[in-house]
Amino acid sequence: MSNRMLLHSDRVDELISQMWKSGYLTINRKYGKYLPSPKPIGEFDVDAVAKYKRKYMIGILVSEDDLSNQNFFRKIKYLSSRNTKYTNEKVTLLIGISKNNYERLKSFVAQLPEENKKQIQIYTINN
Repeated sequence: MSNRMLLHSDRVDELISQMWKSGYLTINRKYGKYLPSPKPIGEFDVDAVAKYKRKYMIGILVSEDDLSNQNFFRKIKYLSSRNTKYTNEKVTLLIGISKNNYERLKSFVAQLPEENKKQIQIYTINN
């Protein structure tokens, strides 16, 4: 396994840990031995999906490259507007980002409609 993938896999572990702290149980995750990788949501890849009773949470990790990507704003807007298929409940979007890029992400999120902002939780990743 390459060093970059190892780093990303450690960050996914940290993302899962954040989900657990909120009471969610992981149902899909990247780089997992026992759980399948999450399917893309729309056209976007996600790092983890978790569930708590009838509520769902999508987890993504954001890098500096992602913040420079033209589609990033569209991705955040799309993922934060998801509802569950059958119960039509809002889905929470958990975003992990490094401390260096936290403010930049906050400015992206500030541009979103209010109903999207309510569904987003951001946490900083330990480098």
